[in-house]
Amino acid sequence: MPDTTTAPSTGRKRLVSGPGLLLVWLYGVMVVGAVSRSAYQISTEYGRAPLAYSLSAAAALAYAFITYSLVRGGERARKAALVCCAAELAGVLVVGTWTLARPEAFPDATVWSDFGMGYLFIPVILPITGMLWLRAKR
Repeated sequence: MPDTTTAPSTGRKRLVSGPGLLLVWLYGVMVVGAVSRSAYQISTEYGRAPLAYSLSAAAALAYAFITYSLVRGGERARKAALVCCAAELAGVLVVGTWTLARPEAFPDATVWSDFGMGYLFIPVILPITGMLWLRAKR
């Protein structure tokens, strides 16, 4: 039976196995959602809520980087994804708190508004799950 913990051509430890595959899938869905949302809003309504739309674009970049790192595999990618998940969680917590404390600063929602309530709280659950998975894959 082949070894599925190491990518055959690179020798890097795979991060996309078992629950990691679901994690990659969820991050991929979030990339598509955040990129399409921010691209549309920035291109059509930027003057209305530039902070909110820019934060959604930043969320999209974080999701894309984590997805890439998980697919790439290896120890360096695992560490980079772990740091990015921690930064993502910090962003969700800061923006979530900010949108609750000062809603007038956000005329429109971001991906991370109200801790990701508009996305079924996936933005706050995903980085926690990601960090737990990445720590387990050490």
